[in-house]
Amino acid sequence: MRSIEKIVVVNDYKLRCTFNNNIVKLADISVYLDAPAFQPLKNKTEFSKVLNKSYFVEWSDSEVDLSADTLWHIGIEE
Repeated sequence: MRSIEKIVVVNDYKLRCTFNNNIVKLADISVYLDAPAFQPLKNKTEFSKVLNKSYFVEWSDSEVDLSADTLWHIGIEE
């Protein structure tokens, strides 16, 4: 099962994700920001509060999360 070993916030609403297979991908979250659930993340301070929960990331103050698989599929390998 795919999991996230490390997550780093990058400018312009991107997350650098290191997965358990040591592959690093850059996931652009800006594509989700027009969806109502993701509106709080338009605030860059809120976006920077991302938490790594291994099989997903979450922004607990906003009740928003994305799975490791989603980040894998939208991410571009570095």
